[in-house]
Amino acid sequence: MTTTPEEYDVIVVGAGPTGENVADRTAAAGLRTVIVEAELVGGECSYWACMPSKALLRPVAALAAARAVAGAREAVGGGLDAAAVLARRDSFASHWQDDGQVQWLRDTGIDLVRGHGRLAGERTVTVEAEDGSERVLTARHAVAVCTGSRPVLPEGVPGLAEARPWTNREATGAPAVPGRLAVVGGGVVGVEMATAWRALGSEVVVLVRGDALLPRMEPFAGELVADGLRAAGVELRFGVSVASLERVDGVGVALLLEGGERLTADEVLYATGRAPRTADVGLEQVGLKPGGWMDVDDSCTVLGVEGDWLYAAGDVNHRALLTHQGKYQARIAGAAIVARAQGRTLDTARWGAHAASADSAGAPQVVFTEPEVAAVGLTLDAAERAGLRVKTVDHDLGAVAGASLYGDDYRGRARVVFDLDRQVLVGATFVGPGVAELLHSATIAVVGEVPIDRLWHAVPAYPTISEVWLRLLEGCRG
Repeated sequence: MTTTPEEYDVIVVGAGPTGENVADRTAAAGLRTVIVEAELVGGECSYWACMPSKALLRPVAALAAARAVAGAREAVGGGLDAAAVLARRDSFASHWQDDGQVQWLRDTGIDLVRGHGRLAGERTVTVEAEDGSERVLTARHAVAVCTGSRPVLPEGVPGLAEARPWTNREATGAPAVPGRLAVVGGGVVGVEMATAWRALGSEVVVLVRGDALLPRMEPFAGELVADGLRAAGVELRFGVSVASLERVDGVGVALLLEGGERLTADEVLYATGRAPRTADVGLEQVGLKPGGWMDVDDSCTVLGVEGDWLYAAGDVNHRALLTHQGKYQARIAGAAIVARAQGRTLDTARWGAHAASADSAGAPQVVFTEPEVAAVGLTLDAAERAGLRVKTVDHDLGAVAGASLYGDDYRGRARVVFDLDRQVLVGATFVGPGVAELLHSATIAVVGEVPIDRLWHAVPAYPTISEVWLRLLEGCRG
């Protein structure tokens, strides 16, 4: 039986935050828009990443903040109530039901088609539902692939599949606290989940192949986070690799390390990277390689496909694997789709409306450990590798009056990377309790390329942690 195609102006494949924002922009401009989703509307961030993970981590930070200040410390008794934390986490993940998100689509005028979407040619998407039925959608103007990324498990490790390891999904959604948790990987997911589950009562060991945590950040960030994890009772092991795994009923997971040492845990979390969800979205139908990252220009238009009709935004294009950057790209892509649909050329001069210019050097990130890490722009190493002539200015955050109010023994550090030729900041990193709220001011300075002589006149309020900017700017001017 031939399926009659259903025509829309715009088809969005993937209903995570990125896809939702593309659809919102195009629908608001009057383009008839449909979004295709095989799982939950709201995507990874809402149910298995940002929201549940931060719901697990916020009680850890709140308790640490109370214990850091005399007077409050004496009022705090015992540790976290694990059942209450997990129940609150469940509410933040909407109990893994997407009714609210689906209602938002309806209210916004966006159609939803449930099922697995695949490109089937120019401006055409087929959608296979759970029952095996198929619908064919065609787009008058654009198709946007916003299918995100998936966790990567290393290949060739004997027993890995049989051990049923956790990925970020199991780590953020586990219904109970494991007695013993082994974390493989020292990146953001690894250190955040080690922080959360240790605070909830797990015995946690972190196994890192390299010699540092958070290797893509300034070295002192990983060092201070390592100190915080050790102080919380987490065991850190560097320079180790897992040779094989075995799940034993009633015992847990046995991990054999390279060199012969054996560890046992109730669960093992692999936090070893991400890969694009493009293996089965029909890229071969438009001349692209399945399973790879989708190369795009600054309007998020896919390169290598003629006609300027195919877009890719969010994790899938590998520009910046962060939810807020995916939403940023979605706004760019949506504006580009609307402009082309209205017969306008892309205007990259008008406040960069059609150019995603802040995906690399301007991408901010927070790691919600104890202490927090907040960073934007280039590290010293990245700046030097880019050939910039820079200097760094460092300051002890504990020496700032506003920071000292956060705790009787505040430990933290700030660094900015200063471009000597352009006289602007190209990077900033803050580590310490409460530093996430410093990040947007740094992002404005870096992305806006605000001259140091103008930043000097942005006076921080006393007594706040933001006063560190005085010391950092003095160092840049000196």
